[in-house]
Amino acid sequence: MPSRRTTPTRSRGVLRRARSFLNVNARLLDRRRFAYLFEHGPKEPVLRALEAYENPDGGYGHALEPDLRGPESEPIPVWTALGVLDEVGEVRGARRDRILAWLRSAEARGGGIPFVFPDARRSPHAPWWETGPGKVVGSLNPTAGIGAYLYRNKVRADWLDRNATWCWDRIERMEEVSPYELRVVLAFLDESPDRTRAVRSVQRLRPLVRASKEIVLDAAHERGGFRPLDFSPEPGTRSRALWTEEEVEGHLDRIAAAQTPEGGWSVSFPIWTPITRFEWEGVQTLEMLKVLRANGRLPSK
Repeated sequence: MPSRRTTPTRSRGVLRRARSFLNVNARLLDRRRFAYLFEHGPKEPVLRALEAYENPDGGYGHALEPDLRGPESEPIPVWTALGVLDEVGEVRGARRDRILAWLRSAEARGGGIPFVFPDARRSPHAPWWETGPGKVVGSLNPTAGIGAYLYRNKVRADWLDRNATWCWDRIERMEEVSPYELRVVLAFLDESPDRTRAVRSVQRLRPLVRASKEIVLDAAHERGGFRPLDFSPEPGTRSRALWTEEEVEGHLDRIAAAQTPEGGWSVSFPIWTPITRFEWEGVQTLEMLKVLRANGRLPSK
């Protein structure tokens, strides 16, 4: 099925409405990301906005992850920060080194980075951000996602070597998939330098993924849930083998049609305090624009 590429006139309208939405609703960081990604803006304002979320220990907090409102350095905000640095080609130099130092300090006994630390309880946070009873242990989410960004940017580090081994051990023993974990696992498999092993793992996971009741394969289906482009946003990646071309094109059509009259894209997950709706919808709007552009529905930068 050929790609339904957007005409230049329609593309300008999509971006104009998105800019208006972001200017009214989104964080400064995300407005500057939009300018860089879609308006040929400089990267320095993005980096300066990101610095506001960085801590002296090299980690990130301060609601960079909107559901964690406190200043504490936490793993998911570090993963998010790496995503922003990846967008602007700055997973290098002193910023990279500070993040690696934090990762070494945050590594759980036995390997991996925890999903969240008990320190998160000190500050307002969404009710699902809890460590639970017992000791804090490593989690594929976000360890695999952090590893993916480091691989993507050709970073060489002892932390990555050690924790890649930890990730592989768990990925190759997965017998069920949960969407948030699957998202970072597939990113890791897409970026791993061990192509043969990664392709084999994607093939092994395929029946588990396609049988998941939490993943909506049919673009016409109205129920909420995760969809293929949440996991494989870019063409040409190894994880695209999980989906048919018809499924991908159908979900691209759905994304294109889902832009609201105000110019943004909404989120379907729970909102626990009003400010996070604006923050998350700003993030979601950028992500949907990036997906459309990567798949030929918006012009390249």
